[in-house]
Amino acid sequence: MKKTPIDNSNDTEAGLTRSREAREDEQAVHPLNEEELSAVVVDAAFHLHRNLGPGLLESVYEAVLAKVLQDRGLRVARQLPVPIEFAGIRLDEGFRADLVIEGRLVVELKSVEHFAPVHPKQLLTYLRLMRLPLGLLINFGAGTFKEGIKRIANHHHDFAASRLRVNQDRREEP
Repeated sequence: MKKTPIDNSNDTEAGLTRSREAREDEQAVHPLNEEELSAVVVDAAFHLHRNLGPGLLESVYEAVLAKVLQDRGLRVARQLPVPIEFAGIRLDEGFRADLVIEGRLVVELKSVEHFAPVHPKQLLTYLRLMRLPLGLLINFGAGTFKEGIKRIANHHHDFAASRLRVNQDRREEP
């Protein structure tokens, strides 16, 4: 019996399309929380860091990471203006957040050898101004991905889905 080769390239493409559409439908019904969003971003950024390595401009990492996250079915805003209000004055162009994922997670990108002390403070300021609970600071210039990622919280208490359960307050209720 002679076997005929099967061309399943269209099936693979259709399968990937269906898979992404299924994820988008699922997100519409059960939107990802900040912890789940951050897990998706960390995974994408890890693979980006591993494949591209350090040494590129921050804008390159921003564009590629935004595209990868959009391909995963997430809404991504690039260079989103962060307005600031002080003493009755509103500046719509006070700051710009590198990436805002699903309108709920701020991702600030760097491409430097080491974080400066001001970098986490910058992200925390963005979170406070935008009234968002969680952000990721990702440095693609660091030697390893682990050295180049920080999670910054702004009154964030929902750790139910987090894999990063370090130093949580475990006091029992009276």
